[in-house]
Amino acid sequence: MWTLPRTRFAHCNNASSRDEKEIAVNIGGVRLVLCGDILNRYPDSRLAELVNCSTRSFDVISSLCDDYDPGKREFYFDRDPDSFKCIVEVYYFGEIHMKRGICPICFIKEMEFWKIDLSYLDECCKSNLSEKEEELAEIADKVKLILDDLDCDPSVSRSERWQKFLWKLMEKPESSLPARVIAVVSFLFILVSSVVMCLGTIPDLQVEDSEGNRVEHPTLDAIETACIGWFTVEYVLRLASSPNKVRFALSFMNMIDFLAILPFYVVLVLTYLGTAMMELVNVQQAVQALRIMRIARIFKLARHSSGLQTLTYALKRSFKELGLLLMYMGVGIFVFSALGYTMEQSHPETLFRSIPQSFWWAIITMTTVGYGDIYPKTTLGRCNAAISFLCGVIAIALPIHPIINNFVIYYNKQKVLETAAKHELELMELRALELSMKSSSRRCDAPGNAWEGAMRASRSDTHIPLLSRAHRTEREPVKKKSLTSDQSERNS
Repeated sequence: MWTLPRTRFAHCNNASSRDEKEIAVNIGGVRLVLCGDILNRYPDSRLAELVNCSTRSFDVISSLCDDYDPGKREFYFDRDPDSFKCIVEVYYFGEIHMKRGICPICFIKEMEFWKIDLSYLDECCKSNLSEKEEELAEIADKVKLILDDLDCDPSVSRSERWQKFLWKLMEKPESSLPARVIAVVSFLFILVSSVVMCLGTIPDLQVEDSEGNRVEHPTLDAIETACIGWFTVEYVLRLASSPNKVRFALSFMNMIDFLAILPFYVVLVLTYLGTAMMELVNVQQAVQALRIMRIARIFKLARHSSGLQTLTYALKRSFKELGLLLMYMGVGIFVFSALGYTMEQSHPETLFRSIPQSFWWAIITMTTVGYGDIYPKTTLGRCNAAISFLCGVIAIALPIHPIINNFVIYYNKQKVLETAAKHELELMELRALELSMKSSSRRCDAPGNAWEGAMRASRSDTHIPLLSRAHRTEREPVKKKSLTSDQSERNS
């Protein structure tokens, strides 16, 4: 048996009144004696209700606890004793701290059982809880995406079924073998178009037109046209099958896909408008700029590479570290370029004509590139250069570790979320099979819809309730089942 100190409450130390207001609770085999006056500080809690209903009927008492021994006047609860040790501190200290190693989701369920408001949870523990809720929300999103692929609602029209089939074919390579083939073909077209764009700039592979201007080889131009045709068909099919076309069009990667095919059609339109218009210098410059925009198609590879996507998200999470890197470099470039300009003015053949011109020297020196087109010729200038590249190495090396750490954390988190989503689907399938065995008569009536109906039935009792309702916009009592907690399974 363990007890909490009562010395702070003198009125509870009176022997005549303490026996009447003390209650003994047994939490998972751990016995604790609590003072009733302290428990009444929170009259809406379960323990305070036990103090006030000790003289009532046995039915009222049994509704508040799992078992009751009238002889010992002891209440039994089949709950987690470690969590209760943290929760009971609210009666003495007015706040709750979670111990390390306790699942936050299970702890919130314990607080709900003991009828303690979440506002008494300390801020540091609330932040830990919010992180776990975000992880569960991401797992729920992944599971919902997979379930959407598995569902086959007969009430959906044929056009919607075809739209969903086309969307999975173009956007989800893991859904089927044809979808995987299309993803591989799209990847090859991206590589071919990028190689053709580079080969088209080699003078030996170019030909002269009727006016003597060097243009791309007709064979390369035909390959480029075929690639653009594939990209156009792919983009149109993906746009047509998208469930939310506005969101699809405004997506960053889809905007890159659009910019990759736009220059071809703009140049085509300008060409067919007439030779007079194409002879304008501004139009020719615009056409050249649009041709250069074809390099955007290399970013299409990110749609087919999970590694590139992970790198992109890791860089997004490292904006603060990248900002510090740019700030360090900016300050160093300004300081060392000004010092270099001042120290080199005494030399008659100085290459530092102005401070803005010295910015280029400071950039290539601090990044240890050192082209050699601008270099100091005085002793003080060389000392300044040595200090500048040493400071540049330090400035670049300092934020590298946090950026790499963000990448590793995000990559490992994605792996854990994928594993958790697969585990959740396995649990749902087991529940579905269990329900289908219990409803064998119904399965005989409709053998084709047995697994589907069981899956729908199991979804209402899933371990992640975010699957059945929208994400909450306000903090409210959490009512989720833990994915891995045996204690949560026993309490459900």
